[in-house]
Amino acid sequence: MVSSRITRYGAQLASRILDVPPPVTDYTVHRVVTPMRDGVELVASHFAPTGTAKGTLLVRCPYGRGFPFGPVFGATYARRGYHVLLQSVRGTFGSGGEFTPMVNEIDDAHDTVTWLRDQPWFTGSFATVGLSYLGFTQWALLTAPPPELKASIICVGPHDFAESSWGTGSFTINDFLGWSDMMAHQESAPRAVVAVRQQLGRRALARTTGQVPAGAAGRSLLGDGAPWYESWLSHPEHDDPFWNNMVLTDALDKAEVPVLLFGGWQDLFLHQTLAQYEHLRRRGVPTAVTIGSWTHSHLMTRGAPTVLRESLAWLDAHLARTTPTAERPPVRVEVNNQGWLAMPDWPPVSAEQALYLQPAHRLGAQAPSEASSSRFTFDPSEPTPVMGGRLLSEAAGYRDDSALALRPDVVDFTGEPLTHDLYLLGVPVAELTLSCDNRYRDVFVRLSEVDARGRSRNISDGYLRLTTDPEVPTVVRLELDAVGHKVPAGSRLRVLIAGGCHPRFARNLGTGENQGNGHQMRPATHTIHHGGSSRLTLPLGTPSAHQPPDPIGDPGQRG
Repeated sequence: MVSSRITRYGAQLASRILDVPPPVTDYTVHRVVTPMRDGVELVASHFAPTGTAKGTLLVRCPYGRGFPFGPVFGATYARRGYHVLLQSVRGTFGSGGEFTPMVNEIDDAHDTVTWLRDQPWFTGSFATVGLSYLGFTQWALLTAPPPELKASIICVGPHDFAESSWGTGSFTINDFLGWSDMMAHQESAPRAVVAVRQQLGRRALARTTGQVPAGAAGRSLLGDGAPWYESWLSHPEHDDPFWNNMVLTDALDKAEVPVLLFGGWQDLFLHQTLAQYEHLRRRGVPTAVTIGSWTHSHLMTRGAPTVLRESLAWLDAHLARTTPTAERPPVRVEVNNQGWLAMPDWPPVSAEQALYLQPAHRLGAQAPSEASSSRFTFDPSEPTPVMGGRLLSEAAGYRDDSALALRPDVVDFTGEPLTHDLYLLGVPVAELTLSCDNRYRDVFVRLSEVDARGRSRNISDGYLRLTTDPEVPTVVRLELDAVGHKVPAGSRLRVLIAGGCHPRFARNLGTGENQGNGHQMRPATHTIHHGGSSRLTLPLGTPSAHQPPDPIGDPGQRG
């Protein structure tokens, strides 16, 4: 009794600190089995509130039903009045069949709903919730939304894995080799041992991504696990039928239920989260999006209070219908270094400012008066390294990238100190006039801020693989990552340009060989032609005081 009282008071205190609704009931957990159409049985945990139920939630997960997914997606919502079915997807944590990422999620999701309809505790309607792969499983269900589905809450969840893997033209090797390695070994030992192995595995991953050919190197790391990995490497074309069950664009055309999206400026799926919002909004689907200054993993850590608070409000309005339809703004974004803004839509309508690449590593508002150029050589045997940005690993996010400007395979252009705070809100666009001595080359562009002490930190990146005529100067237009960022007065803006960002993106070997099998390497010398056509266009925002009021807000985080 004393322990129960302490637990209850502790939960109430935590709710006040985090500013989230407190628990309203206790819950029980039961193991259940759900049959699929091919005879495979999937295992799930049913978190059942002991008090009056407000609705049902479906969560489909490949990472197990224990910590942290059980407490976060099971207990948290069950204690606030929702039945939760937390299911292990095919081939994971007791569920039958073989796990092949994303391939079976459409059929398995719909078979689970068929089973759910017949359960005596089912409340007659349900919503889906989850992040990352758990978000993909929601898009799989939305390819043919069942009538009982009333809302979806998708956190950093991709709908198009071909774009995630090959959208830049180069394979996203660090993230998806690392993820495959994690999936191959996540059930091979007790959870604590697996966590230690993942920590030690970062060095092995770094060694592996430095080897060629990439396919054989990856297999040496994966051993007998993750048999799907080589197939990802060998299908670079987005329209290849191989990707059919992994590209769920149809879901964006068929979804009708209210969808709440969460993303992060430094999350690897940022582009897709914003594309999902824009597509659904254009169709008139009730949609809202919240973007924080978060990496992928932050949605389960420092972003969790915001996610939980807004998710519960969305469920209460659209599933339980215990509150009026949530009067939240369609878009909430955290301006990094400033605070939260409420916005009527995305992308914002804003003014623009062009900054031109100039001789002597300068960046300015005026185009240079004379023709000039800058040159650098990318050597795939010593590729330009990644420093921060939209990674899946712990190295993601806003990082000190001062060392990049000192490398001989990087050119930098730095502006004068700002006389006032500069607010960036939208999508920066780089337009570069380029030539090269090698047809097979990549272009990496980064916008960074340099503080008064000379330390540089990344703001936004862009990456593109090129195969155009290398000898003819070509104007390349490259959209960088969307941003919400305040650059303080006294800081300077810096543009960095290189031929790689390895191993975030697999280096261009310079020979045109297949990404998985290639092993020969040839350097590429790039020439950037200065002038009016080589520039970076910035989307300008305004301080939060000039924005519409934010009815939800985040305590202590207003600008």
